[in-house]
Amino acid sequence: MARILVLFYSRTGATLELARQVCRGIDSVPGAAALLRTVPAVATVVDGPAQPVPASGPAYATPEDLASADGLVLGSPTRFGNMAAPLKHFLDGTGALWASGALSGKPAAVFTSTQSMHGGQETTLLSMMLPLLHHGMVLVGLPYTESALHATRSGGAPYGATHVSGMASGGLSTEEKELAQALGRRVAQIALRLKAAATELNG
Repeated sequence: MARILVLFYSRTGATLELARQVCRGIDSVPGAAALLRTVPAVATVVDGPAQPVPASGPAYATPEDLASADGLVLGSPTRFGNMAAPLKHFLDGTGALWASGALSGKPAAVFTSTQSMHGGQETTLLSMMLPLLHHGMVLVGLPYTESALHATRSGGAPYGATHVSGMASGGLSTEEKELAQALGRRVAQIALRLKAAATELNG
């Protein structure tokens, strides 16, 4: 079984919608399972009280969730063309995983949501890729063999799944859902292949 961690931050729920579609794509792959996790908001007070455990919804991620996962799909809303501070704060605390190489060689992908069409989606996706590259992860995108990438009139990019939340009040478009699911499937399929190859090499 390949376990894929879907780690996200969402303030208004749009990025959470994408995360759930990514999970659907992962869970559609035989032998793969999605683990949905979030991160707490960042307090403006330094050394403030610990964030309480969420009363509902996904649990907060731990470094162990990352270390034990066979793949990672990372999601964040856009903040001035960059990932949101809570997700960046969590990633900044993964130095021990970097030092041990715990994530090296595992597949990873990214997704984001913006209010407007030109709200910095691609730069946000690229900003999330940078720490993954430092961890030695294998980046997975969305190729144009995915027909929804040609048809979409809102979100979707070769760098990862996206959603334009200001374009419609009905949530994700059909193409945005298809691309988010496709991204999850691709990461799951690659994780399974890498696990099989590692098993074969180790005899």
